[in-house]
Amino acid sequence: MSGFIPLILIFGLMYVLMIRPQQKKVKAQQKLVASIQAGDEVVLNSGIFGVVKEVEDDILWLEVFEGIELKVLRGSVDGRFNEPTADSGDDSGDDSGDDSGDDSGDDSGDDSGDDSGDDSGEGPIVG
Repeated sequence: MSGFIPLILIFGLMYVLMIRPQQKKVKAQQKLVASIQAGDEVVLNSGIFGVVKEVEDDILWLEVFEGIELKVLRGSVDGRFNEPTADSGDDSGDDSGDDSGDDSGDDSGDDSGDDSGDDSGEGPIVG
């Protein structure tokens, strides 16, 4: 009888450390999947990102690029990225950083160095 006590404690510890956290993850995933609406930016468990355009019963229409929509199961959603302040901040930061940093510096350097009338310096500078 005393040999069963450590065995029972081991199973109790396994439940607390392994089974209980897994149940919490499953409930959180079910809550996430149930709360998806049109306009949400999501990532599928396959790694595909997109914006939900239409929600049917268990089907989502996901726009992954302009004019390209995928029909996916609601359960395949792995996460949601619904922070419009972070999205707009990232887009404006990336665009202004790319335009002012790379193009402006390269354009002024190419124009001043190629004043000899050679057209080869103007070829890559396409507006």
